[in-house]
Amino acid sequence: MSQTNKIQTRKPKWLRRRLPSGPAYEKIRSLINKGRLHTVCQEAQCPNQFECFSQKTATFLIMGSRCTRNCRFCNIEAGPDSPPDPDEPLRVAEAAAFMALQYVVVTSVTRDDIPDGGAGLFAETITALKEKIPGVMVEVLIPDFQGVKQALKTVLAAKPDVLNHNIETIPRLYPVVRPQADYERSLTLLRRVADIDDTIPAKSGLMLGLGETDQEVEETLTDLHDTGCRMLTLGQYLQPTPAHLPVSRFIPPEEFDKWHERALGIGFTEVASGPFVRSSYHAKELFCDNGSR
Repeated sequence: MSQTNKIQTRKPKWLRRRLPSGPAYEKIRSLINKGRLHTVCQEAQCPNQFECFSQKTATFLIMGSRCTRNCRFCNIEAGPDSPPDPDEPLRVAEAAAFMALQYVVVTSVTRDDIPDGGAGLFAETITALKEKIPGVMVEVLIPDFQGVKQALKTVLAAKPDVLNHNIETIPRLYPVVRPQADYERSLTLLRRVADIDDTIPAKSGLMLGLGETDQEVEETLTDLHDTGCRMLTLGQYLQPTPAHLPVSRFIPPEEFDKWHERALGIGFTEVASGPFVRSSYHAKELFCDNGSR
């Protein structure tokens, strides 16, 4: 490893913070474990999991804890070894109801081994949540379903409040960062959201710090805006283990502030931009703070 990479593995001061804990955190962690549930917070080693658990929030990860893809930025293990649990949607809804959640984020591992990519399980989970918790808002963070339009229709027919699909990085880096994904396929998915149901807003996000240039970020934001996507998250990529891609650069908070303003200038209406921002971090605030909702 080069000296530059050694330096980049040392987190700057703005990425260091005390990790909260306490009874609320332990209660949510225990509930998730007893319910045989998974959260992306734990599986992906999200740096916000302690804060979110302490605030009684979590992003539920359905269809198991292993993925058919092997993205080089993600800490979720590859290679699912069992079919999805048909009872999982109800267990997610029961856990969310016990936590008294009014805004629930549901995501999944990518399951290219399932005929519909798991779209039906997403729809069942949305339905179970809305039946179990009156007035609940549900955001889904979905994989690309290998570009199958009917799978997206299945999810949207269940009426999630937000449809999130992350573009993750700029197109030049896809072969290295997301070798089994396709930039244009993800853009097409986001474009189809409004075509299928224009009452459901599309949301997407990027990680910064993988070696992208400012011009490439600007072009990607423009591509996203052109699909009709108006909700955006921008966060710092953090290397989960030495086996994953190294951090090319730690972006200081003031640069994230500039990207926030630039994204609004391009036409995004809700933008969360900062070192600790993740696609589901403070998702309720991003959705609800807009005065039109």
